Amino acid sequence: MRDVVKDNPLGQKSVSGLIIKYSIPSIVAMLVVAMYNIVDQLFIGNVIGELGNAATNIAFPLVNVCVALGLMFGIGGAAAFNLKLGAGEKEEAPYYLGNSVTMLLSCGVVLLILVEIFLEPMLRLFGSPESVLPYAMDYTRVVAIGFPFAIFSSGAGHLIRADGRPNLAMICNISGGVINIGLDALFVLVLKWGMAGAAWATVIGQVIAGLLAFWFVTHGKTFHLQFKHFIPKPRYFGRAASLGISPMVNQISMMFVQILLNNSLRYYGGQSIYGEAIPIACAGIVSKVGSIFASIIIGLSQGNQPIVSFNYGAKNYGRVKEAYYRTLIIAFVASIIGFTVFQTIPDKILLLFGKGSSELYVEFGSLFFRRFYFMMCLFFIQMITSHLFTAMGKPWKGVFLSLTRQVLYLIPLMLVFPRFWGINGILAAQPTADILSITTAIIMIVVEFRKPEFRSATGVLKSIFTRKRPV
Repeated sequence: MRDVVKDNPLGQKSVSGLIIKYSIPSIVAMLVVAMYNIVDQLFIGNVIGELGNAATNIAFPLVNVCVALGLMFGIGGAAAFNLKLGAGEKEEAPYYLGNSVTMLLSCGVVLLILVEIFLEPMLRLFGSPESVLPYAMDYTRVVAIGFPFAIFSSGAGHLIRADGRPNLAMICNISGGVINIGLDALFVLVLKWGMAGAAWATVIGQVIAGLLAFWFVTHGKTFHLQFKHFIPKPRYFGRAASLGISPMVNQISMMFVQILLNNSLRYYGGQSIYGEAIPIACAGIVSKVGSIFASIIIGLSQGNQPIVSFNYGAKNYGRVKEAYYRTLIIAFVASIIGFTVFQTIPDKILLLFGKGSSELYVEFGSLFFRRFYFMMCLFFIQMITSHLFTAMGKPWKGVFLSLTRQVLYLIPLMLVFPRFWGINGILAAQPTADILSITTAIIMIVVEFRKPEFRSATGVLKSIFTRKRPV
């Protein structure tokens, strides 16, 4: 075991340096994923208007499904791979990567078929008003073609990162994002293709990113994937899925929240001065802009995963705690910046997505920003702690913690609060759920770190500020 740790930088190099090395490419990759949707929204909002913005929000739950599947087999396969390397089992480790590749591609094809068959009832279920439905169908029918590539590229990035090549994972996503932006300008502004043009720009960018990711993941640095590694076996893809189920559940729960939110905003918005379409359009902008800051937190968690998984497998518990605490500190700084932006200039952000927006549109959107993300300065605790349990090979604790914020707390509150306060109750539900989930995360991590293996790792917090290595 000592030789394994000595030979791998994850067990020896500075934790701070490793977090930076692995997190920055991961953050960039997550930001590019967020930008795919934001860029479409920018062009559509300025060319088509509020109905176009509402249409992209109606389709957004399907994006959550793509990200969820990518995370399940991407993070799960990467965690299983790193845990095996940390335990010195180098021969078995590549099977988890190969099986993850197979499952990512298979899931993408299945989702594409389901969406093309059940598109209209899906969009109605997602809360589409009649005025928005034609725009949503035009957009989603095309975007679905890129789902296999989107799922694979998002998941393969984690596999490439687990191989010690975070910069290559970043290159894949940046390439797709740059192509998407350029083609959005061409298809929407120049060729006037409208919703379908924005969708085709997204698809082409995803195809390029997916092809690059496939090349990199099949040409590894620390492994050589053979045909036998891709043959699906429950022992391997099942373990990967179990380790990736926590971030997957988090995304799926976000999808259900988005569907409930759209339907609630349509119902209670129709009873208010804002109408049905304005709240849904604003919610789309708020959630997608919010995903920029959420991407930073998720990217930090994902960059932390190889460090935690390897050292937990190697029984270096002090480095596990150190990586967790240092990631929290960085996330806190990023979250304070996001909180400040959302509380001070929400109206200016909204106007980027349509300069001719009505006063009611800007009024409700600003209110949505300020209230829905009121606890942004602290909600990172729940997200990072959930990812920590997954990285340590304790997926069900991560699953439970992932469920707290979106499912166990938010959905009931979103059903109850509006009955008393109307559309304002919807906006109050998220910060209340954040407070409850943050409290739950703190309790769970305190209990975990009181276990004998972690209690023996002393001086971790002190080492963060004094630069002395923990015992």
